[in-house]
Amino acid sequence: MKIQVRTNDSFEYYSQLFTLPLNLIIDSNPDSNPKKLGAGDEINIPGFVSLPYCVKEGDTIWSVANSCKIAPDAIVILNQSANPNALIKGENLIIPKRVITPLINRKMHYDYSTMCTDILSLQNIYPFIKVNSIGESVLGNAIPEIRLGSGDKKININASFHANEWITTSIIMRFLNDYLLALTNWHSINGVFMAPFYQRISLSVVPMVNPDGVDLILNGPPESIRNDVVKINGGSTDFTAWKANIRGVDLNNQFSANWEIEKVRKEPKAPAPRDYPGEAPLTEPEAIAMAALAQNSQFDRLVALHTQGEEFYWGYEGLEPPESAAIANEFERVSGYKAVQYVDSHAGYKDWFIQEFRKPGFTLELGKGINPLPFSQFNSIYHKTLPILIASFYM
Repeated sequence: MKIQVRTNDSFEYYSQLFTLPLNLIIDSNPDSNPKKLGAGDEINIPGFVSLPYCVKEGDTIWSVANSCKIAPDAIVILNQSANPNALIKGENLIIPKRVITPLINRKMHYDYSTMCTDILSLQNIYPFIKVNSIGESVLGNAIPEIRLGSGDKKININASFHANEWITTSIIMRFLNDYLLALTNWHSINGVFMAPFYQRISLSVVPMVNPDGVDLILNGPPESIRNDVVKINGGSTDFTAWKANIRGVDLNNQFSANWEIEKVRKEPKAPAPRDYPGEAPLTEPEAIAMAALAQNSQFDRLVALHTQGEEFYWGYEGLEPPESAAIANEFERVSGYKAVQYVDSHAGYKDWFIQEFRKPGFTLELGKGINPLPFSQFNSIYHKTLPILIASFYM
């Protein structure tokens, strides 16, 4: 929601007026000087939307504010041309309304376009989040990263490395939405008060690493490459089991953590719907983008969302730091997911992250069943995953 600054207004006053954390207002207005606001400047108030209201007989600013559960001056500031002491019947006012319910609650296939629409909606309501592209997919789709928070602990959470695991995107987007709601409404999630984490953590979310693959499963191939993709798929137009990117390379087998082992033992020796590691590490733009993101950001912790199995992997070749064990124990305790230190697998993003940075990395296998998991499992998966995501903040 945008408001127009009045003489002597301040961010501190807006924080009190709208009952919002001061740092969220400051971060929603990076081009404004928090020490000196200019009268007439337009600024953002996060966590609110403005709605029209038609004045009725007998209405006053105070009665309208009381019915809307908002401070009278919050209405005055949005209606500076109106006379607050003499409202006119039929006059149109703008009323600030606090957002208290999730914007993202989609019970549907979650493709790239849907994700982009949801990111834009979140950015409009919560302008303290920053959205940028870390690179492009094979087909030129921007791979968005969402950042928020100002803390020293840097955490990355990513999803949909594998196309048929697209439900992980909707899981992390819902968590992001719930976190934003908790921040702007001074709420807890699962009994954990979330506001302090904004100052302790710098959160990076890459909700869909493999947009081309996800769209292939949910929407079918673009006509321009239809023949190529059908050929990779063995002549079939059923792409349900497709894990790879659009070129038939498994993005979670693209990293230089014993990649050579996977190259030898993986059955596909050419582009395939799953498991083909490519001709070399980091040949695919999506994997290149994720490697560069980690190198440039120097994350302290990595959480990669996959499906399925209701377990998570937290070690790699003995290179994980000692703190990983304590974090894994907490993840297991709060979720019921099984903690697995080592698996006979290499070349994954988590593997490479641990090898490269010696920092805690985790691959979560959400839900149970056959990929792609049905959206009917969303609520169950979300409620079991949520405690792990929160624990990744406080551990």
